[in-house]
Amino acid sequence: MAKRETPRLDSLNKKKKEKEKKEESSKHQQEENVDDKQLHQGFSGDEEELTESESDGPVLSEDEDYVSADGDDSLHNDPSEENEGGSSESHQGIEESDSSEDEVAPRNTIGDVPLEWYKDEEHVGYDIAGKKIKKKVRQDKLDSFLASADDSKNWRKIYDEYNDEEVELTKRETRLIRRLLKGKAPHAEFDPYAPYVDWFKWDDAKHPLSNAPEPKRRFIPSKWESKKVVEYVRAIRKGLIKFDKPKEEPRVYHLWGDDSSSTEKAGHGLAYIPAPKSKLPGHEESYNPSLEYIPTQEEINSYQLMYEEDRPKFIPRRFLSLRSVPAYENAVKESFDRCLDLYLCPRARKKRINIDPESLKPKLPSRKDLKPYPVTCYLEYKGHKGAVMSIATEASGQWIASGSIDGSVRVWEVETGRCRRVWEIGEAVHYVAWNPLPGLHILAVSSGQDVLLLNTGLGNDEEQKNIEQLLRIETPGSMDDTGNTTSIVSWVQDDKHGGIRLKHFKTVSSVEWHRKGDYLSTVMPAGESRAILIHQLSKKLTQRIPFKLHGLPVSSIFHPTRSIFFISTKKNVRVYDLLKQKLVKKLETGLREVSSIAVHPAGDNVIVGSREGKLCWFDMDLSSQPYRILKCHPKDITNVAFHHSYPLFATCSDDCTAYVFHGMVYSDLNQNPLIVPLEILRGHSSTNGRGVMDCKFHPRQPWLFTAGADSVIKLYCH
Repeated sequence: MAKRETPRLDSLNKKKKEKEKKEESSKHQQEENVDDKQLHQGFSGDEEELTESESDGPVLSEDEDYVSADGDDSLHNDPSEENEGGSSESHQGIEESDSSEDEVAPRNTIGDVPLEWYKDEEHVGYDIAGKKIKKKVRQDKLDSFLASADDSKNWRKIYDEYNDEEVELTKRETRLIRRLLKGKAPHAEFDPYAPYVDWFKWDDAKHPLSNAPEPKRRFIPSKWESKKVVEYVRAIRKGLIKFDKPKEEPRVYHLWGDDSSSTEKAGHGLAYIPAPKSKLPGHEESYNPSLEYIPTQEEINSYQLMYEEDRPKFIPRRFLSLRSVPAYENAVKESFDRCLDLYLCPRARKKRINIDPESLKPKLPSRKDLKPYPVTCYLEYKGHKGAVMSIATEASGQWIASGSIDGSVRVWEVETGRCRRVWEIGEAVHYVAWNPLPGLHILAVSSGQDVLLLNTGLGNDEEQKNIEQLLRIETPGSMDDTGNTTSIVSWVQDDKHGGIRLKHFKTVSSVEWHRKGDYLSTVMPAGESRAILIHQLSKKLTQRIPFKLHGLPVSSIFHPTRSIFFISTKKNVRVYDLLKQKLVKKLETGLREVSSIAVHPAGDNVIVGSREGKLCWFDMDLSSQPYRILKCHPKDITNVAFHHSYPLFATCSDDCTAYVFHGMVYSDLNQNPLIVPLEILRGHSSTNGRGVMDCKFHPRQPWLFTAGADSVIKLYCH
């Protein structure tokens, strides 16, 4: 009976073990379902998503979609299938197909082509029929946020960039994702703790798997290891492999070295400042110095007449041997003074910055890149007998006029140097100015207290007819702005020179034309409140400026494009608006005495020359202070000038030189003007301490005219 019941007991034990395994696996799956449900509730915020079912079938949990609700592992089959297979074994899950036919083929057929190639196109690719797949209009973030708030299933949707469409994940896919995020197997039916199946049978096993004897190679040194060791040894000997040597502390110290880096002296966390080294002995302190170091008796006697502070502390002497050198008489005193210096002298750590002086210089462009500019003297205009005080260029650049202290005014042809016309004024000429309009060949000349408006005789018959009509006075006298006859200036017809004479009450120093050619301003430094006058040629009227002058006026100039008037006194430059009749800006030069002024053709930059040889560049948009101050001439600057079209400006001085600069003004307000010195023009000789009196640029070419006190006018070309 015992032998018959043994197989039955074995089968009962096996069934009992299988039942325990099933209970453990079902318990483990239920715990995983509870964890997944909690994760899903925190992920979606909607508890109905886990139990939602669109079909009429039973509700399945996350990991129990293939397991019955009562914990049994049988499938939910049809009733017919249940009758047929009621006694079949339990099924752990539905097997997934590895066939590629179950996968959904991508709608886009572009292959591995990067999607960046289609970012500027209206389509994202082509479908299987070869038609373009149009890009869909993407929602902005606000619309997507509102859609997510309204749609409870929006958290399941993801964007497929490859096919340009939104894909809604199924419940099974979300379960797989959650399990992957937890670090679990994707499928719930997979048992990671399956019992180990030992495939080897240990019954009646008396010997190991291999009963072969141990090989000989396990008891002798390896040949390949010895070869590798030899390679390392050779590499070390050749220096291919280097080892870090331990740092050895130096056994010696620098006797005269700086001990500022010693850590012993730096106590209590304070920075240690070493004491200054005493002066080392030189050749004078030698017991047998050279004869050149030994002073004579006269020098020793002169030392006694000096103050004790200036007297040398040690006088060299010569001894035949070191044994005969006596004790130093000031040894104790100098040692005591040294101790006092170390004890009482305060010390401070000063950081020195090693800067290359060349790096502080501004990086300027090469002069070759800034061409053209005047370099050499091309032509000389000779004919005056005295110093040429002023020159003026005609608007077309064909003619140039000059005035001299010999009382003559000359008109020269620029290209040939031929003198075309001469007026003998009879008095020293201080200033000449040509009308800026090309059709009006009128020359304004200041001589003494008079200003002459001369007809140069240039131009065609029609232009000459207009000029003669302008230079004809029908009614004598002049009227001011109130309509009363004024005695400031009298307009008189000058039949001798064929023009108009404006008689002032003081000496006129300069004349400047307005850009329209109808107005001109005159400056009388001694005229007090009536020092600056503005004349209208067409109406033969004279009027005072409606501004109070602060100081003696030096020169005046009109703005090249706007109704702005510049008046320079000896200390500053004032800018007035003629239409609004108010002060716009006051430019502080900081100079001892202003000599001349020039305005850039754009009108936003001004250069001012001084009697002390300094040049100030003002950027009126930037500040009322000088942007740059250039000390270029050792003597007085007599005149400054801008070129009308090229980025050039020049200065002339009594030192018989003229400086040419590159002055580029940029339209970008954030970029400062570029000032580069280019050339120093020489050639004039000094007469009575005066040098170059005036300089003017050619209106169209990069040429410069200079008038000197040596009665010569020079033309410098590029």
